[in-house]
Amino acid sequence: MADICIGCHLSTSDGYAAMGRRAVEIGANTFAFFTRNPRGGNAKPLDPDDVAELRRIMGEKDFGPLVAHAPYTMNLCSSTERTVEFARTAMADDLRRMEELPGNYYNFHPGSHVKQGVDRGIELICEGLNQALFEGQHTTVLLETMAGKGTEVGRSFEELARILDGVRLDSYMGVCLDTCHVNDAGYDVAGDLDGVLDEFDRVIGLDRLKALHVNDSKNPCGSHKDRHEKIGEGTLGLDAFRAVVTNPRTRTLPMILETPNDLAGYKKEISLLRGIAASVEA
Repeated sequence: MADICIGCHLSTSDGYAAMGRRAVEIGANTFAFFTRNPRGGNAKPLDPDDVAELRRIMGEKDFGPLVAHAPYTMNLCSSTERTVEFARTAMADDLRRMEELPGNYYNFHPGSHVKQGVDRGIELICEGLNQALFEGQHTTVLLETMAGKGTEVGRSFEELARILDGVRLDSYMGVCLDTCHVNDAGYDVAGDLDGVLDEFDRVIGLDRLKALHVNDSKNPCGSHKDRHEKIGEGTLGLDAFRAVVTNPRTRTLPMILETPNDLAGYKKEISLLRGIAASVEA
């Protein structure tokens, strides 16, 4: 079996090539980055030479797909028209910019319906996706599994399936499963990973599962809280992640750490999980 594909969130502040070099330094062969200010709307102009150097590094170091992340402020199903318009404009712009890095993933939180109801929320999310996606794009858009905090849409596999069913160009769509979020949403990923994957396959289809956010949780299963913890230090525990990096249905997917860490902490977690995967392989 091939080595696992694992990394963490990296800052774009020094450019794209710098992220590639930083990933190599911490033992990563994928990473996540925000396509624009995570709490605002600005996106830096792309430097073609900088992007080309990142692509060179990725090829030389045999990287897996990157998992770009939309800004947290992007809410396709807001009750405020201006917020919805920003989300649609930002997503369309991000997908055009992602064409400079073809073959990667664009992950986003489906959004919060803000008391409009789940049905209206899903309708608005589908409208936004149908407006942003375009024939021939080279990026797969990923819906992230959510913890169910407040009025979040995507708290169940069924809600994600309904969104996917409403997207015309659904071949460009997939799902990113966040271990903390699904735990907090009520799926027993720690005690029964295979059962959770079976349920995902039944409701959505495992062919849609494209990436993982690998996070422990500060809260018990079903808490609907969404608070990440370092690997092995939360309620999921290290055995849950041993299962994730060795299960044949998940070990081949790009894994992104979003634990409360600095780069040194991420390096340790990447080494830890790589070591577990390698020991089982051996």
